[in-house]
Amino acid sequence: MSETGVHETGVTTPAAPARVIRLLIADDEHFIRGALSALLNLEPDIEVVASVDNGVAAAEQALVLQPDVCLLDLEMPQADGIEAATRILSTVATKVVIVTRHARPGVLRRALAARVSGFVPKSTPAEDLATVIRDVVAGKRYIDAEIAATALTAERCPLTDRELDALRFSRSTMSVQEIADALHLAAGTVRNYLSSAMTKLDAQSRHDAADKAWQQGWI
Repeated sequence: MSETGVHETGVTTPAAPARVIRLLIADDEHFIRGALSALLNLEPDIEVVASVDNGVAAAEQALVLQPDVCLLDLEMPQADGIEAATRILSTVATKVVIVTRHARPGVLRRALAARVSGFVPKSTPAEDLATVIRDVVAGKRYIDAEIAATALTAERCPLTDRELDALRFSRSTMSVQEIADALHLAAGTVRNYLSSAMTKLDAQSRHDAADKAWQQGWI
């Protein structure tokens, strides 16, 4: 048989079907999730194999279904997009694309550290998102140009990773003891991290420090 798929006898063989990309979508906004599923399912080479509304369910379904790509909203209940990506990428041979309407530089850095392959705003048209999905399956990485430019000019974060972890939990209603339990640290250690962060950010409380860090895009 020749390279064109035509036997030397002159009989044409059917072309091999294009590979279908199996996609998992996780977004707690029902309308957005439904619209993405419907639009991306229209693409001839993309099949949405699961649609869930939180990060924990995304990690569970990814482990069962082994999709080619997981499209995760950044802000979801139970586990945000980056937490879900970390869990998924530690157990499944897949690619992860984060979508968000809060594209802050610090979040981008967290996403890259978690080895996500794509980071795009929710305003991205479905046809462009399909192209991003194909690109990451092909081994490429896609970062929205505007987000990347903002990250390059952002102020350098003065906080340590542990201070950032403590502040991230401080944006919730969790007590210091609950934060300590979540981080597997002593409560006194967490208080020291929070106090250090407050000093560095000239904040009046841990919640004030957490807000300042969030505004800067560090958490």
